[in-house]
Order: sequence, then structure tokens, then C-alpha cells
Amino acid sequence: MNKEDLVNTIAAKTRLTKKETSQILDALTSTIMETVASGNKVVLVGFGTFEPRDRKERKGMNPQTGQPITIPATTVPAFSAGKVFKGKVVESM
Repeated sequence: MNKEDLVNTIAAKTRLTKKETSQILDALTSTIMETVASGNKVVLVGFGTFEPRDRKERKGMNPQTGQPITIPATTVPAFSAGKVFKGKVVESM
């Protein structure tokens, strides 16, 4: 499902227009990105948690040369599915 499909599905389930639905979806995603980028987490009970996670510095290997390299520490965005979401996926399998 792409963004257009998601907007169409949400608009069909609500009394909102596709334009209003798209604006709300854009506001939701940008708010989540800004919050996680600032170092905080967003918890949507039942759905899941978006949060920044720190990765430690680690050793790696350059695949072209085979030389060992050091991969620097970094912070990455992460999502953990909530209990209800996990249950829904398990049910459908």
C-alpha cells in the first residue's frame, strides 16, 4: 500500500475528503519524524512506539577491498510494534 492508497482507505472510512486526509497524514508523519529527531519517542498505545536508538561503533569490512573498517556510532529511528498490532498480524497469518 502506498500513500495514495492509504489516503483513499482512510478517507473512505471517515467523512474527510482525500485532501484533508492527506494533510492529516502529512502532519502526523512530520510530527513523528520531528519528535524522534529531537531525541524523544512517540507512543501510540496498541499500535507501537517510534523512538531514536543508538548504535555503537563497530568493526566491519569493506566488501570491495576486504579491508577492515570502523563503522562509527550513530543514532537511527526505530519502530516497535505494540501488542494489539502484533496480535493482528499473527491472526491474519
